[in-house]
Amino acid sequence: MTDTEQLKRHLARLAAYDTNGMYHNDFLLTWDHDEAQIGAIFETARILRSLRKANLSCRVFDSGLAVSLFRDNSTRTRFSFSSAANLLGLAVQDLDEGKSQLAHGETVRETANMVSFMADVIGIRDDMYIGKGNAYMREVAAAVQQGYEAGILEQRPTLVNLQCDIDHPTQSMADALHLIEEFGGVENLRGKKIAMSWAYSPSYGKPLSVPQGIVGLMTRFGMDVVLSHPEGYSIMPEVEEVAIHNAKASGGSFTRTDSMREAFENADIVYPKSWAPFGAMERRTELYAQNDMEGIRTLEKELLAQNARHRGWECDESLMRITRNGKALYLHCLPADITGVSCRQGEVEASVFDRYRDQLYREASYKPYIIAAIIFLSKFADPAATLSQLLDRRAARLLEPISR
Repeated sequence: MTDTEQLKRHLARLAAYDTNGMYHNDFLLTWDHDEAQIGAIFETARILRSLRKANLSCRVFDSGLAVSLFRDNSTRTRFSFSSAANLLGLAVQDLDEGKSQLAHGETVRETANMVSFMADVIGIRDDMYIGKGNAYMREVAAAVQQGYEAGILEQRPTLVNLQCDIDHPTQSMADALHLIEEFGGVENLRGKKIAMSWAYSPSYGKPLSVPQGIVGLMTRFGMDVVLSHPEGYSIMPEVEEVAIHNAKASGGSFTRTDSMREAFENADIVYPKSWAPFGAMERRTELYAQNDMEGIRTLEKELLAQNARHRGWECDESLMRITRNGKALYLHCLPADITGVSCRQGEVEASVFDRYRDQLYREASYKPYIIAAIIFLSKFADPAATLSQLLDRRAARLLEPISR
């Protein structure tokens, strides 16, 4: 099958999905969207990836801004958002709160409208404080909706969650697309066991949104999802309820264990990743609200000591040997805490990480296309027809492509 024939197959699959719910809509949590919309994101991402690989331009915007607001440090997601926006023809403008009037008490409503005059998308990362990040995104969404309805904004920018306190949707969907490609189709994920496991880190306060995003999404594909963590490292109860509901609906399963070994046994996929306890993150939010810096320092010491009691929670060769045929796929959102490399002791043994390095980079490479797909589906009522036009247009991205 030629590349063009393969692209047309993906276009036909995309055309079969009902994407009306994504048109002129935001993307804040994966479980806010039905199976058709999630499937459409995967197909659109595949098509955009294939078009770029074929040296065909994906620019559907002649002008416009993609505004990025990162309230936490980021490398992969920041560059993925910029890459996605540029792929579609948008210019990227970072909103630096320290250099804006936000530092002088400007309201969310005012800021949201001021940055949206010629913006088509706003990407926000706000993952540090429980009960705050996703709520902030929804406040921005409400503000731009009001501005659009009042005729202040010529278009309503789409809001994309680039990580919040509840979910990291672009990460979990990039991980899922990686699995779909590795196992040869979403239907082949059914019955696969994935271990979403806590792992030791010498740092504290890592967000819960990655493990929550994984259990909230992978349970939709009929997978057997196991969440493992030491006592005291639970995730949000409401996200566990989402996972239980999804597993029941898909015919998969969702279970919890306090044993990393039990989670890894006969697993097809493992995802060892450190995160902070839900209760501790709630305390952290309260302390910051009170500007209690001494309380923050005390909490940090407590959490580092708590982590240190679980140094044995490391993805090492002995654990990888008990996975399915000793060949489970290792996932991580990166950067990983690699024992003897980035830290004295961490989430993963160096030999394990090195063996999967290329696959990890491939896993990360899907994120720009997932973000681009979300933006694309929010802007076009008939995405398959628009993508077909790009294929028929065959405008070269590079006029003289580099031969290899």
